[in-house]
Amino acid sequence: MTRYKVGYIIGSLAKDSINRRLAMALVKLAPERLEFSEISFKDLPLYSYDYDDNYPEVARQFKQAIERSDAILFVTPEYNRSIPGALKNAIDWATRPYGSNSFTHKPSAVIGTSPGAIGTALAQEDLRAILNYCNSPQMTAPEAYIQFKPDLVTGNGDITVASTKEFLRTFMLEFDAFIERVLSVPPRES
Repeated sequence: MTRYKVGYIIGSLAKDSINRRLAMALVKLAPERLEFSEISFKDLPLYSYDYDDNYPEVARQFKQAIERSDAILFVTPEYNRSIPGALKNAIDWATRPYGSNSFTHKPSAVIGTSPGAIGTALAQEDLRAILNYCNSPQMTAPEAYIQFKPDLVTGNGDITVASTKEFLRTFMLEFDAFIERVLSVPPRES
């Protein structure tokens, strides 16, 4: 059985983020052949092309973590009906300098949670548009907009609502199958 390294990127910088709790739950619910590691972007400065000739070490390490991953799982909140600015900044670092896009042909999935009833739907729409431009094949179904309730995810990443737990387990099984499909077909030569 092929094992896949999945890097996960949490869109929030908050250490107590509800999306961090959701990420912990997703890792626990995923098939065993998926090996997870968080890819942090908290130390990245604001991107400017002025850095392109002398890329900072922290940005090189961020890009390398993405490149070492077979797939990327984004777990993000919604800020002002879009993705957090820090997440957009991280994506900009990962796709620069021009011609060195770390997301090219990297399978990805997007999920998030929010106290609001539409649970990150607009942020996910924006993130998918960005990832499409970054040439990252995306799992488009099932979509997962999780409304966060205070007792939905325990501190150690257990889902307390059976139907939500089963839905998230299915989401991760679908992501596993999606990774397999994408990586089993070689990309077209440029």
